[in-house]
Amino acid sequence: MHLGRILPLAETALMSSFRAFTFEESIGGIEAWHLDFNGLRVLIAPQTIAPVATVNITYLVGSGDEQKGHTGATHYLEHLLFKGTRRFNRAAGTDLTRLLQRVGASINATTSMDRTNYYATLPVRYLELALEIEADRMRNAVLAEEDMEAERTVILNELDGLLNDPMYKLFRRVWSAVFTTHPYHHPVIGWREDVAQVSRRALKLFYDRYYWPANATLTMVGAVESDRVLPLVRQYFGSIPSGFDEAERPRMSEPLQESERRVSMKAPMNLSVQIMAYRACEALHKDAPALVMLGRILASGRNSRLWGRLTDTGLAAQVNAGFMPLRDPGIFSVMAVLVPGRSHEEIEAAIEESIRAIQMSGPTEVEMARAKAQLIAHEAFARDGSYGVASGLNESIAMGAWQLFTTGRQRLEEVTCEDVQRVAREFLQPQYRTVGWLSPADS
Repeated sequence: MHLGRILPLAETALMSSFRAFTFEESIGGIEAWHLDFNGLRVLIAPQTIAPVATVNITYLVGSGDEQKGHTGATHYLEHLLFKGTRRFNRAAGTDLTRLLQRVGASINATTSMDRTNYYATLPVRYLELALEIEADRMRNAVLAEEDMEAERTVILNELDGLLNDPMYKLFRRVWSAVFTTHPYHHPVIGWREDVAQVSRRALKLFYDRYYWPANATLTMVGAVESDRVLPLVRQYFGSIPSGFDEAERPRMSEPLQESERRVSMKAPMNLSVQIMAYRACEALHKDAPALVMLGRILASGRNSRLWGRLTDTGLAAQVNAGFMPLRDPGIFSVMAVLVPGRSHEEIEAAIEESIRAIQMSGPTEVEMARAKAQLIAHEAFARDGSYGVASGLNESIAMGAWQLFTTGRQRLEEVTCEDVQRVAREFLQPQYRTVGWLSPADS
């Protein structure tokens, strides 16, 4: 008797939800929407493989937004936001981690230089629970003193573990020598002295600065459809103020490096490592795909140039190279683990020889075809399942444009041998590099 009334009311509510959003575009099966009230971007990627969905929220805040004295704040908050919100907390019997795990969700969060993300992969019938939790976590985190002190111990132990790894320490010294002004200078986990002394007030101020809809992108991948999920997004996020103005984000540029820099350290073990890091460009730069290709050609598998030059000749036990795409200009690096008895000088000379060969003659068509095939295969494997797609979108958002997820393959396919030769000549110059040597303590 009431069905005739219920359907029109439901349709009216659905139309009202759609009017709350502006449709931006659809690329590669991914829809982009904009919640008009507060600027929250929503990405929807339907998949029909299984009744599962991944809900991921990406905040554009990372260690690259931190200043000395407050480093590690982003990572610290990542830990604390699992400890409780106004609606979801242990005291009320609604611990968010237990609630999600009870319905079969796989949950976690990660922090990088340019973003923080929280995600849950779960049966789609529980998607609403994940959205409710993320909306509450966005503005209503408790940040209790007792939780903060417990997590301080956890993070300091994590940091000490990293500092016991000589390769990590070498990488950090090289990275901090490359970036002397930009906040990329700081480790993502923070400097120990900052983590040890940061106050709840400082973390609350940091949280209140960055955890807002206008600084976030909500991604839903899997058995989802816009007409089903947009009303839920409006229900849980629609009343939160935008709260963030991108113009107020403190960003610093790194001065041009005009001469080579060197760092060295000793390890209490028989381990020798060499890193050569070159100042490069940002992820959205036109040359970024060519730098990715250059890394593959130099050091990806037994057919790569540095593998043949270093490992096949008994100079190095391991070698890799690659471009790190970031929101601001990052680095291109080459790393080699030396075979015992070999010197840093001969490794460095061999790497320079391989780089000069690329600069002089460029890669061959065979090398280009192989590198492109490897990258395309890697991309396809990484995008398997709802989590893989959500993770890829998360990283593209951090780089500055979610559309990179859909255009990345085309950008790589358009790279030519001449492009790779040109970026090798432009970026891999001695004056732009920082060299790090790790040697055994008794050498």
